Parts: sequence; structure tokens; C-alpha cells
Amino acid sequence: MNWEPVVETAVAILVAYAVLLVGLAVYARRHPEVLSLQDALRLGPDLLGLVRRLATDRSVPVRARVMLGLLAVYLVFPIDLVPDFLPVIGYADDVVVIAVTLRAVVRAAGPEALARHWRGSDAGLRVVRALAGLRDPGADGADGSGGADGTDGDGRNTA
Repeated sequence: MNWEPVVETAVAILVAYAVLLVGLAVYARRHPEVLSLQDALRLGPDLLGLVRRLATDRSVPVRARVMLGLLAVYLVFPIDLVPDFLPVIGYADDVVVIAVTLRAVVRAAGPEALARHWRGSDAGLRVVRALAGLRDPGADGADGSGGADGTDGDGRNTA
């Protein structure tokens, strides 16, 4: 068996996780009132669990589950948008593809599915909601009734 694709995928995931951890650690140090360092370190495993639960939930729209499947195929496939042998930038495309896909999946699945499948901390959930472009339920005007700014309670444009 050729282990090269498996090793490349594992390295890509580890590099993406390391980049995520560094970014979150910097953010947690600058904004301890929003996210603690412990919550930042738990975010990666919590996100992996979220992805697994969303992918296996039949109530999540098919297109969201298909996007997660395509993400897995993209990460396993040895050909990338930017070749992985290029230092730093080689894995940057993987990080961007992961982030964009997760944002689309969370928005397609909806805030209810996100809350139902999230097993991490409340601070971690707030970060995921912010990254997905969803309003924090405790935010002003986020009671689901819609806002004067032309968005519904989850920050989606209704105008």
C-alpha cells in the first residue's frame, strides 16, 4: 500500500490544526473575556466531533453532508490547488478550503443543528457561530424575530 496520501493528509490536518491553535492562542491572550486559552485548545477536537456528528445526522440537509464528503475527498486527494511541498503556503489552501466548507455547512445545517451537535464549551460555540457568520443568540436583536438591519435572528440577509 502506498502510504504517501495518508501521510500527506495527516500532515495537512496537523498543520491546519497547529495554525488554528496558534491563531486561537493569540486571540485568547488578547481577548480573555471572549475565549480562554483552554477553550481555544479544545476547539480543534470539538470541531472534528461537530463535523462527524453533522455528517452522520440525517436531519442535516444533503448538500451540507455532501460538502463534508467532498472536503474529505479533497483532503485525501494528492493533488491540491497549491502543491503541499511549498513551505507554509502549500497547506494554506487546505486551511482555507476547510474554513470555507465548515462555514457553508454550518450555515446550511442551521443554528439549531449546530447547537444540537456541539459538545464543546459555550465560548467555543460562540467562536464557531461567529466564524460561520451566525449571530450569538444573546446578541441584540437575535431573538429570531428579525432585525431592523434586514437580517433574521441568525444574521442571514432577509431583505
